[in-house]
Amino acid sequence: MNRRTVIAGVGAAGLAGLSGCLGLLGMAEHESSPAGVTSEARAETDYEQTAIESLEIEREVGPTNETVTVTNYMTKHEKRVGIEGLGERRAAVFNVLTTPQVSILGRELNPVEEMSTEELVDLVRENYDGIDNVSHDEDAEVTILERSTTKSRYTADAEFDGRDVAVDVHVTEAVEAGDDLLVTIGVYPEPLQGQEAPNVVTLTEAVTTDVDEDASSGDSGDDNESGSDNESGSGDDSESDDGVLG
Repeated sequence: MNRRTVIAGVGAAGLAGLSGCLGLLGMAEHESSPAGVTSEARAETDYEQTAIESLEIEREVGPTNETVTVTNYMTKHEKRVGIEGLGERRAAVFNVLTTPQVSILGRELNPVEEMSTEELVDLVRENYDGIDNVSHDEDAEVTILERSTTKSRYTADAEFDGRDVAVDVHVTEAVEAGDDLLVTIGVYPEPLQGQEAPNVVTLTEAVTTDVDEDASSGDSGDDNESGSDNESGSGDDSESDDGVLG
């Protein structure tokens, strides 16, 4: 499975709507702030914060080809779980994405705010090689940063070492996080649903903007992965990762 962060495409979609307006307004750069999960929730669920990655996306806009840059942040959490036939892997992940919220005269210019979980999952599928056959399962209401939003669960196929593994994908609709928009995504092998689905809820409802940047272990597994050819993000493809959505 390719190393490129799975939800970088969400940032690209946001930039597509932002770039022209930002360029015209002279706002060539915009950056979100990272968010994460409380240490108590990480300890309760055995998920480890492994990295806070900046996802910088650039586009040339306007007749002068001005470069507009939007910087998103992804805080990654991983858990080692067993996969039949493959042993233990960091195959349970929970990511928190923040993307800049930009409004002009009361109009929100980042389309991520209006995206349904189905549209967000489509971006996941289209911008990440190795995840396919996505199918909606159920919706539920969760609370993130004291705001109610929809969390949807999907089933999908992911690939590990050339082997297909059924996974559950949990995605939340965007909520406001200060000056940013925030989306969460959790994935784990489908046979672990009874164990990990409640953990995803716990992590989701424990999202915080007071992220501990020193808590990241920097350990993202030990399997070499190749980078995506998609231009939607600028993640470090040289790192190794054996998680579903590293």
